[in-house]
Amino acid sequence: MAGTDLATSSAPATEAAGAYEDRESFHLDLERYLIEARALKYWIAGIFALGLVAGLVVTLLSTQLFQANARIEITQVAANVTDIDPVESEARVSELQYLNTQYELLESRFMAVRVLESGNLLRDEEFLEVFDLQESQGYSQSFVEDILLENISISPITQSSLVDLGFSSASPQVSARITNLWAQEYISANYEKRFGANIEARDFLSEQIEELRERLAISEQELVDYANANEILVLEGVDSASGSDTATQTLIAADLQALNRALANALTDRITAEAALASGDLSSQDIGNQLRTELTTAEAELAKLKANFGPEYPPLLEKEAEVNSLRGSIASDARAALDAASIRERDLRAQLERAKSRFIGQQDQGIQYGILKREVETNRELYDALLQRFKELEASGAGQNNIKLIDMAGVPEEPYAPSPLRNGLIALLASMIVSGGLVYMRVLLSQTLRDPQDVPRRLGIPVLGLIPKVRTDSIANEILTRSSELSEAYKSVRTNLTFLTPQGAPRALMVTSSVPSEGKSISSAALATSFSQLGKRTLLIDADLRNSKLATTLDVDGHGKGGLAALLTNSAPIGSEALVLEDFGFDYVPIGHKPPNPVELLAGPRLRQLIDEAQTEYDQIIIDGAPMLSLADAIELSRAVDGVIYAIESDRVKLRAIENSLDRLRRTGAQVYGALVTKVDENNAAYGYGYGYGYGYGYGAVPETEPAK
Repeated sequence: MAGTDLATSSAPATEAAGAYEDRESFHLDLERYLIEARALKYWIAGIFALGLVAGLVVTLLSTQLFQANARIEITQVAANVTDIDPVESEARVSELQYLNTQYELLESRFMAVRVLESGNLLRDEEFLEVFDLQESQGYSQSFVEDILLENISISPITQSSLVDLGFSSASPQVSARITNLWAQEYISANYEKRFGANIEARDFLSEQIEELRERLAISEQELVDYANANEILVLEGVDSASGSDTATQTLIAADLQALNRALANALTDRITAEAALASGDLSSQDIGNQLRTELTTAEAELAKLKANFGPEYPPLLEKEAEVNSLRGSIASDARAALDAASIRERDLRAQLERAKSRFIGQQDQGIQYGILKREVETNRELYDALLQRFKELEASGAGQNNIKLIDMAGVPEEPYAPSPLRNGLIALLASMIVSGGLVYMRVLLSQTLRDPQDVPRRLGIPVLGLIPKVRTDSIANEILTRSSELSEAYKSVRTNLTFLTPQGAPRALMVTSSVPSEGKSISSAALATSFSQLGKRTLLIDADLRNSKLATTLDVDGHGKGGLAALLTNSAPIGSEALVLEDFGFDYVPIGHKPPNPVELLAGPRLRQLIDEAQTEYDQIIIDGAPMLSLADAIELSRAVDGVIYAIESDRVKLRAIENSLDRLRRTGAQVYGALVTKVDENNAAYGYGYGYGYGYGYGAVPETEPAK
C-alpha cells in the first residue's frame, strides 16, 4: 500500500482531523494497545506463565488454615421485663446505622482486648504455638491483638439481622475456641453497655447508702448525747412552722406549765381563804366538815332553846358556850388554812421562778437540739430516698440482652485455605495487571509515530503518503527505478499533491522535518523526480545551508559552484547556478559554500525574488529545507513558498516534539499541506499499513541503507 488518499476539499486539514478524531479516537487508542500487546506477546506469555507458577508454588508452600464460624443475631430493640426505665435512655437510630455500628464493634480492638484477657491468650500454649509466638521473642500485647484482628472476619447475612463470625488459624481447635470466645465476649460487652449504667449506679448507690447509714447513726448519737448532757427530755414531738422542735416539747417546759397551773390554784385558794376569814362566812371553806356539821346542829339546838327558854336557862347557856367553842375552832381552822394556802403559794412561786430560770437557760440548748434533730431527719430522708432508688435499679437491671448466640462454632474438619482455584485466579489477575501495566508503560513511554493515523488525529494534518523503509546500496537508483517500491510511494504522494488546490499541486513546496535523517532529502529528490517524470519542468533547491546531504543522495558535486549561498548574496539569475541532472530529469541548485550566517541570508528579500524568478521558468519547485530543531532556517523558508510538506520518520521522534515544530510553523503563517510518514516497515503492518506494494520486487539480503536526511 503506497499511501492514503488526500481529501479534495479545500477546508483546513485541522477541521477534518478533528472530526476524524471525535469519531475514531477510542477505537484507535484501543487498537494501539492491542498492537502493543501483540508486539509484547512473548513477554506477556512469560508473565502469565510466571504468575501461574508463582500461584502454584504459593499454594504448595502455604500453611493450611481452618476457619470456625459462629452465628449471632443482632436486634435493635430488646424487651425490658420491668416498667422501670434504665439510667441511660436508648437513642432511636436507624436499623442500618445500628447494625453498621455493631459490625465495627465486632472487629474493633476493644473486642480483641476483651478476648485476649478473657481467654488469657498470652499464656495459652496452644494459641502461642499455632501463631509461632515464643516468650523469647518478647512480643507485646498489642502485637497479639493485631494477630486476632487480622484473623477475625465478620460476614453479615443480607436482608437479615444475622451475622457470621469467623476466626482462622492453623489449628481447628483454636479457631473454634476463639470464635466462641469472641461471640461470648461480644454478647457480654453488649449487655454491660446496655445495663452497665444500672450496675454502676447500684454500686454507687450502695456506697452512698452505706455512707448515709453511718452519717445517720452518728447524727442520732450526737442528738442523744446532747440531750443527755443537757438533761433534755422530749415528751412529745410537734412540728413547728419552721419544721423544728421547740423547747416546749421538753420536760422542763412541761414542769413549767404544771407549776404555773398549781400556782394559779394556790393563789385562788389563798384569796378565797382571806375573803372568807374577813367576812366570817366560813361556809364556803373546806374547814372540817364535822365541825361545821356539829356547829349547825348546835346552832339549831340553841335556837330551839332560845325559843322555849329564857337566857338564863342553863342548858341554853351551855349550848351557847358549845356554839361559841365550835365557832372558835372553825375560825382557827380558817386562819390555819389561810396560812397553809399562803405558804403553798410561796413555795409554788419559788419553784416557778426556779423552773423559769431553767427554761430560759435551756432555750439556747433547744435551738442546738433542733439543729441536731433536723440533721437526723435530713439524713433519714436521704437514706430512705436512696434506698428506694436502689430497689428500683435492682428491678430495672433484669433487662433482656438484644444480642443472642444462634449457632456456636464447631471444630472445622477441612481447611479453607490455600485454595488452588483462588490462587490461580489471583495469579491470572496479577498477571493481567502486570501485563496491562507493561503495555501501558510501553505506549506511554513510546510516544512516537507508529500509527500513521496519529498524524491527522494528533497533529491535525493529513497524510500525503507512506514511504517504505528500503534496503539498497543506492537510494538514487531506487528513485530512478520507476517500478521500485520507493518510486511508487512517491508517485502516490505526487498524485495526492495534485489534489491540494483546484489548480493542482502548489508550485513552490518546501520539505522539512523535525530532526535530521528523517528522509526529507530523499523525499525532496524523489518528488522532484516524480514531477519531472510527469513531464513538468522541475527545479530542486538545496536550502539546508547548515548540513546538507542532498548532494550525497543525488551523487553529485554540490560545491562546485556558488550555489544558493551565492545567489542569496548577489543578483545573478537563478539559472546561472542550476545544474541539469539529466538522469533525474530536473534542475538542481546546490547550497554551494556554507555561509556563516544562513538565517540572515534566508530572512532577506532575495529568497522571495529567487523563487518568484524560478516560477517564471519552472513548472514545479521543490526546496529541501533545514530540519526544524530549534533553528529558524525552515521558518524563514516557509514564508517564501506556497506550502510545506512535513517528513516524519516512523517510530522515532516524539509526537510532542513534532507538535511543537508544527506549531512554530503555523504561528508564522506557513501552510502545512500534510505529512510524509517515512521508513514504514513491518512494525506498521499491525496498523494496516504494509511495507510492500505487491509488485513482487524484492531487494534480497542487501544491507539496509538509511537515508542521510
